[in-house]
Amino acid sequence: MQSANPDNFFQTDAAFAQQDRKAAKAGNKNGDPISMKYKILAAIVDPLHPSDGIFIAESAGTVRRLNLKSTEPRTTYRGPKAPVTSVAVGGQGSSLLFAGSWDKDIWVWDVETGASKKNLSGHTDFVKTIVSTTISGKPILISGGADKKIFIWDIESGRRLHTLQDPSTTMLAIQHLAIDPVLSTADSVVFASASSDPHIRRWKVTLEDAEQLPESFKDRPDTERLTIEEHETSVYRLFYDDLDDGDLWTASADGTAKCLSRARNFVTEDEFAHGDYVRAIAVTEDWVITAGRDENVKVWDRATGKLYTILEGHFEEVTDLVLLRDADGRATNVSSVSIDRTVRTWPLAKKELDEVIEKIKEAAKPKQEKEDKPEEGLLTAEEEAELAELMDD
Repeated sequence: MQSANPDNFFQTDAAFAQQDRKAAKAGNKNGDPISMKYKILAAIVDPLHPSDGIFIAESAGTVRRLNLKSTEPRTTYRGPKAPVTSVAVGGQGSSLLFAGSWDKDIWVWDVETGASKKNLSGHTDFVKTIVSTTISGKPILISGGADKKIFIWDIESGRRLHTLQDPSTTMLAIQHLAIDPVLSTADSVVFASASSDPHIRRWKVTLEDAEQLPESFKDRPDTERLTIEEHETSVYRLFYDDLDDGDLWTASADGTAKCLSRARNFVTEDEFAHGDYVRAIAVTEDWVITAGRDENVKVWDRATGKLYTILEGHFEEVTDLVLLRDADGRATNVSSVSIDRTVRTWPLAKKELDEVIEKIKEAAKPKQEKEDKPEEGLLTAEEEAELAELMDD
């Protein structure tokens, strides 16, 4: 029998120090953590419960549908014997749940019952990312894998409609896909793909055809670039902003998140230096939120581009961020998930966010400093002396 306990293996002093640091940090309650059994590799919002529901992909091969106001999952979806890397909801009436797995398959379940459906098979390496959409009224799934290929699937028949791959040798494992809300129509979908190389590629798909879209510069109409290259290395996340002009936001292993301006042919408009691998990004009217390998969730003031606060709570790499919205579609909270096996939820309203920041600061103070602080409602020694003098008068 083999042990997975790191204490049973040779470790450096630095490794022991890191282990002790994480153990000490693990008990914090910042973000009202919900603890799960396994590492969480990805998450999406639950379309039927957008204010308090998410789906999470776990390293044990399970997907769970969570109510963030409860410690018990609404539904657990089982089947894969390998880690699940990505999830999506689609089909008629968003009735199906899809999960991309290390076993190279896309698993399919009925959202409500958890009953398994026929898998979508075709990738020859890990399925890294999936996204659902509709073309000409037909439910479609788009998948990207470590095999450098993008597949377009007809969900109802399970048939593969198109296979996309950049003919250049620079294209590496597909990391993420994002549908362009501005250029997509009822009969065609435009989407961007990010990969383990610095290039972002754009594609246009109909039921009958698929093509890669080059970028034409407005000030140089005779010049084209086949890809968007604004980062130095791997791009992990893409996010189209539907609040303004549909700008493209990115998160990269080069330690930055960027806003690529649509009006300027997707060149960098704003840059946010997170400082380590950026695994996830979310954008609201007021905030830009980034997270990644340094365990922190960072909140940036969108208007000024300045760092507003660092939300400390996770004690392992943060793998994804999910925006939660109220009935009017306003983003009210953001949930962060991590390989530390926790889901943490943070408010986005400034007043509530400031209150959380103060609680984190207070919890981080040395124990002695907290003990020396007078209890709320009691008088300090100076105040007691002052009161005694008044009483004497």
